Parts: sequence; C-alpha cells; structure tokens
Amino acid sequence: MTKAEARRRIAELAEQIREHDRRYFVEDRPTISDAAYDRLVRELRDLEEAFPDLVTPDSPTRRVGGGLRAAFRKVPHAAPMLSLDSLMSEDEVREFDARVRKALGSDEGLFAEPVIYVAEPKFDGLSIELVYEDGVLVRGATRGDGETGEDVTENLRTIRAVPLRLRASADRPTDGTLAVRGEALMLLPEFQALNARLIAAGEEPFANPRNAAAGAVRQLDPSVTASRRLDFYAYEIMRADAWTAASQWEALEALRAWGFHVETSHRRCRGIDEALAVHADLGARRDALPYEIDGVVIKVDRRDAQERLGMRARSPRWAVAYKFPPRVEVTRLLDIVVQVGRTGKLTPVAVLQPVDVAGVTVSRATLHNQDELDRKDVRIGDTVRVRRAGDVIPEVVEVLKEHRPRGAKRFELPSTCPVCGGAVEREGASHVCTSGLSCPAQLEGHIAHFVSRGAMDITGLGDKTVKQLIARGLVKDLSDLYRLTPIDLASLDGFAEKSIENLIHAIEASKRPRLERFLYALGIEHVGETVARLLAEHVERVEDLYDADEEWLQTIRGIGPEVAASVRAFFGSARNRKVLERLFKSGVRPVKEKRARGPQPLAGQTVVFTGSLEAMSRPEAQKRAEAAGARIASGISRKVTLVVAGPGAGSKLDEARRLGLEVIDEAEFLRRLGAP
Repeated sequence: MTKAEARRRIAELAEQIREHDRRYFVEDRPTISDAAYDRLVRELRDLEEAFPDLVTPDSPTRRVGGGLRAAFRKVPHAAPMLSLDSLMSEDEVREFDARVRKALGSDEGLFAEPVIYVAEPKFDGLSIELVYEDGVLVRGATRGDGETGEDVTENLRTIRAVPLRLRASADRPTDGTLAVRGEALMLLPEFQALNARLIAAGEEPFANPRNAAAGAVRQLDPSVTASRRLDFYAYEIMRADAWTAASQWEALEALRAWGFHVETSHRRCRGIDEALAVHADLGARRDALPYEIDGVVIKVDRRDAQERLGMRARSPRWAVAYKFPPRVEVTRLLDIVVQVGRTGKLTPVAVLQPVDVAGVTVSRATLHNQDELDRKDVRIGDTVRVRRAGDVIPEVVEVLKEHRPRGAKRFELPSTCPVCGGAVEREGASHVCTSGLSCPAQLEGHIAHFVSRGAMDITGLGDKTVKQLIARGLVKDLSDLYRLTPIDLASLDGFAEKSIENLIHAIEASKRPRLERFLYALGIEHVGETVARLLAEHVERVEDLYDADEEWLQTIRGIGPEVAASVRAFFGSARNRKVLERLFKSGVRPVKEKRARGPQPLAGQTVVFTGSLEAMSRPEAQKRAEAAGARIASGISRKVTLVVAGPGAGSKLDEARRLGLEVIDEAEFLRRLGAP
C-alpha cells in the first residue's frame, strides 16, 4: 500500500469509527456488531503503526492512552464555569421566577407573556470543559475553582461519548475556538460492576457514582480511565467563535448536531409552572434513571434575556438548581459524642448504626447544638430518620419515639470542654470552650485553617503533622510554626530529610503573603475570603485594624454589624495582638498589592465589556481597567458609566444605547489607558 492509499484509508476508517461511536454511545443505536467494530479499529491501528506520521490528534485510536502522567497542569477556562444557586422549595423557585420577570420588565410589554425556561436534569457527576479548535478536541479540564481547572485531556479522550472531531455544518460552523461544558458520569450499572470488582479484589469500593467518575477522570494512567467506562453529557456552550445560539434550547440542538451526547429529557417550558411539572416528573422517575441526578436546572431560555439579567460573583441570575428532597432512611442512634471546632464551638454528633442513604454508608450525623437536640428530643438509643442534606451532609431528621427504649435520658452538652477540661459558656445558640488556643482542639483547627490553600498555603502540614506538633509541645500558637527547625521535624513520624527540607522551604516561602490572604488565614469569625479582601482594600497594613472601631468598619460596603463586631473583638484582644507581634518578629510580613502608580484615568468609572477584543482577552482588559481605577460590572444598569464594545456586541450594546451610556471601542479604551 502506498502512502497516499494509506492516508485515504486511514481517513475512511477514522470517519467510519467516529460515526459508529456516535451511533453506539450517543444515539444508543449501533448498526454493526462489536466484532465488526473491533476489526475496523484493528485495521486502523495497524495502518497507523505502519505509517506513524499519518496519525492525527483526533484519531479514534488516541482514546486509550498507555503512558503514565506525572501530574495535571493547571489551565484557565475559556469562560468562567459558574456554580448555581440551589433552591429546596417550590416557593423559592416561584420567588426566582418573580425576580426574573421583574428584571426583564414584564410590565413593559416585551415579556408580558410567561418567561420561557429550559428545564434540564441536574447531573450528579463531574463538571468538565472541552475545548475544540476548528472542530478538533485540543483540551479538556476539570472545573477546579471555576476560573482554572486541571488538564485531563488524555483521560477525557478515552470517553467514547466525547467527540474528538465535531460534525460541523453550514448553519452551525465550528471554526475557531469552541468550548463546551458538560458532565462526566458513571452510569449506575457500570458503578455497581466496578464496586463488585473492587470488593472482589479486596479494595475499598466507591461511596457513590460521582466519586467514582471523579476518581476515573483524575487517574494518572489514561488506560485506567478507559477501563471505567464513563459517559459524558453536554449542556452548555461556553464559547463559540463562529456561531451564536439565540437561546439555550438552540444551544442544546447545536450540541446534539455536533455529535455530543445530550439528554433527551430536557423540556422547553412556557412559564414556571411547566418547569415545576418537569421537576415533579423527573423526581418521580429518578430511581429508574440509569444515572444519578439530584435536581432540575431551570434556565431562562433566551440568550438576550440572560445577558440582561447578568451575573452575581459566582452564579448567574438567570438559572437555578431546584434540588430534589433528600433521601431518608431509618437507623438506630448508638451514641452522642461532642466535637470541638477551631472557634471553640461544641457540636454534638450522632454515632449511628451504619445505614445506606442514597448509595452512601452513613455512620455519623450532625445534631448542630443544644437547641436542636432539645427541639428534636434526640436521645441515645433512639430510632431515627436520617437524610443527607443536599444529598451530601448527613443529619437526623426526626425521632421515632414509639421505638424509644425505656430509661433514655435527655442529652446535655457538658459544662467543661471534653478536650481540654476548660470552662464552657453559652453564647447564643452555641456552647463555646473558653480556653481559646490553649485548647488543643481549637489550636489544631486554627493551624489547619492558617496553613490551608487560599490562606498561607503551607504544603506538607497535614492534620497528622499538626496533631504531632501540638502533642509534643512544639507549636502552642501560630507564630511557633515559624520557629520550627529541622531537628524539631526529625522527631516527627513520617519525616525524612527531603520532606523536612520541603516543609522548611514551604514555611519560609509563606512569609510574604498578600494582605487579604493573611487576614483570611487568621480565622476571624465571619471573615471569609471576600470580607478579607474588603478589609485589605481599606487598610495598608494589619496594624491599621488594631484600633478600627465598629462604626468605621461598617462604612466598608459589604461589612455589617455582626462582621464588624467580630473583627473588632479579634483585634481588640491582647492575646491575639501578642500572637500577631510574634508572627511579625518571625519574619511574616503581609504585602498589600500596590495599584498602578500615577494617574488613574478610569477612576470612578463603572465599566462593562461586551463583544470580542483583539489586542487582549476580556479578563486582561478587566484587570487593566481595575488597575486604572475602574470598577467592573457584568451587566448593563444605570450605575454603569462606560461600555467598551467590540465586534459581536449584542443586547448589552443595545441596552447601553437605550440608557444613553457612553460607548467606546477597544482602540479608544487603550488610548484612555495611555497605551501606545
């Protein structure tokens, strides 16, 4: 066979195999036998071995990898992979509908008719981004933090429902970059078979199909992923250079036409009542489905309406997840133990006779606090109903008092800390150990938070190591971490020369954190990452907060009375100040990120970007605008003062003009920044 003949035959075989993959894995309508399919694959593989320079990146033989990967690199997403607000009741869904109709101006006539929604099953799997260039798969990534994920391309190539090349058409082209979001799933029959194999091999089975899918996708060996037989359902177009969907329904039709597996139970709904009916129907059929779902996603259908509604920081205003009621099982409560958290709060925990709740073995459940114990009248020996709240966190729902054993006594939280013996005081609904960081449980939780990712990010300080450091008296407060020596670490279990060197280096590298990360790391009650960032924007250094009163703190937008009181109490504590001073003396110096010096030409402006940009990406443009003093908004409103519009700008541009907002192009934007 000549090389030209081989090239033609390889192309024919690849096209035939892709078509048979689509018929089998997407349409569930195979047209040839497994043996005939295997012959096609074998012929293609033989030709590619004979002519290795003719192997293409989208060849079907590339689905099953053989080599191990050292690690997964981090990759930015083509667009943010947002989460959805979760709703648990019909009233909440109707409130969402009311907000949508009000924001779209239903009284103006345009949306006087009921809003058109698309209702889709909420898959309980692993969210995935697939990126195609000119119709060929080039990258696949996990959701990660929503902005950046892990590159798992080679593993995703092994999933037969993931097209390696898209089926473009004149009315739905795939030129340029096309990014698609969907869910990697393990179907229930495969999950049950996998667990049976693991148990037979003496290995730990997976708790649920979602964990099994996540474990399969993140395998370092792609051949292991291939052996797990995952499926993939597409449901969102994140970016499309050559084509724009006018609606979510149109996007789903395009995904199906391009060759993706798209669930057939999606429904286009005229008004919220029809969407609620889809939720009821899928909830009734939930246990008969071949995959796990935990609710229904309700999306405003029209794309221009989505743009008008806009986004919050981490979720869209035009879509919600209406969760199913959690599954409930009956079991016996064997004991109640008390845990102490890093803030000193005592939490009663039910020790249960193990029970399977929706595929997960539950043996412990939170009882929250004394008030909850009394309200439900939970006692040791009771028979109780247990559910997974949000199908994740186990909790006791109610007590079956007709089965209560004689002599069962009311449980009371102790007056002394079960860990350190210190006095316990009641603060509102909580019982709190008053020993502070002299309590090992609080100190352990405090240190675990301090060193975590998003805080000081000191790798190598896991829970076991922290327990040892505290037990041996090597760490009594946060500042002691920066006084640890190689000799100290050598006395700990599990530490050798290399791990000692790595931890010492990680501790040293953490001494210059960004100010907001340091404030978050301190573990101040009610101060998460967002509040820490707000505080860092209004002070130059940590010491500026020592004398900040509650009145001044509440002038910061986003900080209310409860947070202000918590911040004031923390920095007003002499003990906390001593720890901070010791940290500073150990070389820890938080750094405030400096804004660009010189004039800020966009100071006071609120800017919206719409359409595409040529000289830079949109995130880069937003960052440059912020550095020039501007605030960034995601949607058009009367608070917006400037709109930067590029090619492809749609309804946002129309709305900006309707409101009389200033609109400029990218060249003018760069000129105002002072760019050459």
